Amino acid sequence: MRLPGAPPSPRSSLDRGTRSPTTEAELSAMRAAAWHRHGVAALAVNDIADPWLRQAVINEASRRWGPRNGGQHDGR
Repeated sequence: MRLPGAPPSPRSSLDRGTRSPTTEAELSAMRAAAWHRHGVAALAVNDIADPWLRQAVINEASRRWGPRNGGQHDGR
């Protein structure tokens, strides 16, 4: 509870719920940075239009890290 006129509580990276959700533009920038800096490609399976390529990505990710929990399994 905050008293009227009291200063705001100190901010912390451990404080949950105070940051707004990440925008699509921010996610895109993070994906680009991961690619350029580390050679890591972060692809959203739903964004892969070619069905053969989408399934190949799903198969490789499942082989490495196991099947996804919940959700649809065809990548769409």
